[in-house]
Amino acid sequence: MPNITFYPDAHHPAGRKTMPYLYNKTIKGFSIMATLKTIAPATFNTEHTIEIGHLNLWARFMNYADTQKPNHTLWFFITLMVHGVLILPIPAVLMYYFNAPVWVLAITMTCFFTNIIANMGGAGIRATLSFFVASVFIHAVLLLAFIL
Repeated sequence: MPNITFYPDAHHPAGRKTMPYLYNKTIKGFSIMATLKTIAPATFNTEHTIEIGHLNLWARFMNYADTQKPNHTLWFFITLMVHGVLILPIPAVLMYYFNAPVWVLAITMTCFFTNIIANMGGAGIRATLSFFVASVFIHAVLLLAFIL
């Protein structure tokens, strides 16, 4: 059985010059200095600063998404409702009335499940709104491409 001796700071050979979390260990004739470090969590500055003169459409959309953080659950339900009521019937209409190919259904289901997985997986509000807007834009292009 190894011989382990711990010296608190008051009895440490170096006196009180050492930090309170440093102890001297003696294990079978070997002197080892053990250091216990506490790592403070990293803090980040969460303030968003954007120059007013350089706002493009994407930066304005991201600013809007950041303001909608308290309404994240509401946006999840809006995404579900819009997809379920308006977007999921689009491939049926396009395939039945406008002879659209089957890949329209594949695109719709991919957009639908991407939104569902992103929202249920805990993605941020930026991802939620980005996937939702992308899905609406893709389906608007599909409608215009097959109807016109």
